[in-house]
Amino acid sequence: MTASLSTVPAPVAITSPLTIRMHDRDNVAIVANDGGLPAGTVLANGLTLRDRVPQGHKVALVDVVAQAPVLRYGIPIGFALQDIPAGSWVHERLLQMPSARGLDNLPMPGDGVTVQPDPLPALEGYTFEGYRNADGSVGTRNILAITQTVQCVAGVTDFAVQRIKAELLPLYPHVDDVVALAHGYGCGVAIDAPGAEIPIRTLRNISLNPNFGGEVMVVSLGCEKLQPERLLPPGSFPIHAEGSKIDSISSASGQDLDVVCLQDDAHVGFMAMVDAVLRQATVHLERLNARSRVTCPASELVVGVQCGGSDAFSGVTANPAVGFCTDLLVRAGASVMFSETTEVRDGIAQLTARASTPEVAQAMVREMAWYDTYLERGKVDRSANTTPGNKKGGLSNIVEKAMGSIVKSGSAAITGVISPGEKLKQKGLTYAATPASDFICGTLQLAAGMNLHVFTTGRGTPYGLAQVPVIKVATRSDLARRWHDLMDVNAGTIADGTASIEQVGWELFHLMLEVASGRKKTWAEHWKLHNALVLFNPAPVT
Repeated sequence: MTASLSTVPAPVAITSPLTIRMHDRDNVAIVANDGGLPAGTVLANGLTLRDRVPQGHKVALVDVVAQAPVLRYGIPIGFALQDIPAGSWVHERLLQMPSARGLDNLPMPGDGVTVQPDPLPALEGYTFEGYRNADGSVGTRNILAITQTVQCVAGVTDFAVQRIKAELLPLYPHVDDVVALAHGYGCGVAIDAPGAEIPIRTLRNISLNPNFGGEVMVVSLGCEKLQPERLLPPGSFPIHAEGSKIDSISSASGQDLDVVCLQDDAHVGFMAMVDAVLRQATVHLERLNARSRVTCPASELVVGVQCGGSDAFSGVTANPAVGFCTDLLVRAGASVMFSETTEVRDGIAQLTARASTPEVAQAMVREMAWYDTYLERGKVDRSANTTPGNKKGGLSNIVEKAMGSIVKSGSAAITGVISPGEKLKQKGLTYAATPASDFICGTLQLAAGMNLHVFTTGRGTPYGLAQVPVIKVATRSDLARRWHDLMDVNAGTIADGTASIEQVGWELFHLMLEVASGRKKTWAEHWKLHNALVLFNPAPVT
């Protein structure tokens, strides 16, 4: 079956002045009109703008005196550094950012005050066509992945992959792709230092992602610190009795890890190395090609949600729609991960209040505390997160950004927490602790086992991953119009008033099943827009 592309309906232009207020307590609203609104514009509530206010930026709805809180989402996102008259443009230069919430005295399950979220009603009958693996996981794609122990082999592996795609892949029509798991780690690092376990287990778990069908293939240099048996020790990878081996590392248990070692004496010249990779790839391609899609319940989806290139609409349109879809997935029994530590840090009280148990709440606190310490070592704090593009898009600081980011997690109880690089082992909603960097977050969610990725953006980014389909959700109709062949869903229709959060959430849910089944391709897949894997390495580099 030929996969079709996801399409975004044409946006509807807003002709009258439109502002969006998120909470009854808010004393600011954001301007929704493309291009913003000029000074002198009269809003629907009769307020006249004193300044030109760009799209996504805040306008004061009442007079705000110096030192008074500026409220959005019903919370203080800053304190006025001077008097701000009603109708004024409220931007980051007029605000003092609040201090970070302490990690003690947080609402906890069983504290007699916190009210746990009600269990969401089951959502049954939804399926997709996926690839079942021997370990019980399910892939949404059938990909040959070539693991690399060190950056030194990346050039050789890339050359070999290009030949595999040109010469071998057409012979195996049921294999979707071949990808090299290139990274910048493996040598020149303090590999036994505290924190070094994070990049090692990340690369190990990425190698075992469900979309790779249990086929583990490794290219090694030979002299690197991250030796193949350390990366994938016996018992951590599947073994196939059939098939030839090019090189192997034997363990005491008799298990063999398929490895092409470039420094092996058998390789005389560059092409000998490349030919060895191709011979080994053929073994894995044969097995992958024998696989076929089968009907699987939606509970087998493992979804990572993330945002990047965020703007003030992220927390108004795309992220709430993703949050609604997150609840649908949890109701269907699926696994959903939300991440980005600095972008949820200011909402820690909301998160611990939603924890299913005190242990889950304490695990979230542990991850926040670890990251606070990590940032302190670098002599920065969470305020370093916001980018020039975030601010140009109307986000004044990390507090405002965090309130919009956290809504991707929906409303379900948080039932699990995993540390960076760890593998997901349960269903439901999990906090997967990662940095907020798009590339590192995506890499760590891959390691956790995601088989489908949802990425929201307001400013726009061509982000994609070769290892898993990435569904891109635009926060604004203007972005969806301009990037019509990069965005898969237009959540800007929520701000336009032509669709509700629920409608876009359901649209995304149905699209996910189609993409997971291979019946539709995302635009990132169509254009083969793939970002590099970036391992999180908090340990020293030597």
